[in-house]
Amino acid sequence: MDKAQHAITELQKMIDESKAVVFFGGAGVSTESGIPDFRSVDGLYRQQWKYPPETIISRSFFDSNPQEFFRFYRAKLLTKGIKPNAAHYKLAELESKGKLIAVVTQNIDGLHQAAGSKNVFELHGSVLRNYCMKCGAFYTQEEAFCTEGVPICTKTPGCKGIIKPDVVLYEEGLDQAVIEGAVHAIERADMLIIGGTSLSVYPAAGLIRYFHGAHSVLINKTETAGDSSAELVIHDSIGAVLSQLSAG
Repeated sequence: MDKAQHAITELQKMIDESKAVVFFGGAGVSTESGIPDFRSVDGLYRQQWKYPPETIISRSFFDSNPQEFFRFYRAKLLTKGIKPNAAHYKLAELESKGKLIAVVTQNIDGLHQAAGSKNVFELHGSVLRNYCMKCGAFYTQEEAFCTEGVPICTKTPGCKGIIKPDVVLYEEGLDQAVIEGAVHAIERADMLIIGGTSLSVYPAAGLIRYFHGAHSVLINKTETAGDSSAELVIHDSIGAVLSQLSAG
């Protein structure tokens, strides 16, 4: 048995022994669906734009230059036509079999739910939810972005408020209820699988410190700051690894 197959066998054994698995994931989970991540060579932060992407997706930029914000948002962050991949489907299967108790994700694409996952904590919100900043009217992704320019509310007569995506921008805090739910799930877990994340985005990455269970696994294509503290580390595609597992 080679090293890679041995790691899969070890991972399967840990899952079989566990009763409450939590998956903590990042951008690498969605890259296999065609969504670029933020920090790899081909990620959004390495692409040329009129302003640095970190600046564009900040709350102060949104407030001061909504036209440019939404031009970038439409081009880079909308997920129309994107489908879940093997990782998303395997996690949903593990949940349906009673092994996985929660997914904690830094992604905003809604692909975990599209694959069938039910208990998902979206730390940074979702592009699928949009709200008028003035009257609070809800808009789907399709409704909010069916026209060009800055999306304006039309559901409430005379409102004309800006429709803001329900995503956490730089300079904004995370939703407290989502954080509390994620922390509670991680504290309950007897196994934590961390996948497709560099563990460099805070405060999200700090949530893994609440894990005190038996097995911790880190799956990522490249090394991360968390490698030294994980029981098992696999440097490979998250979809390639999870697709080899049996949900039991």
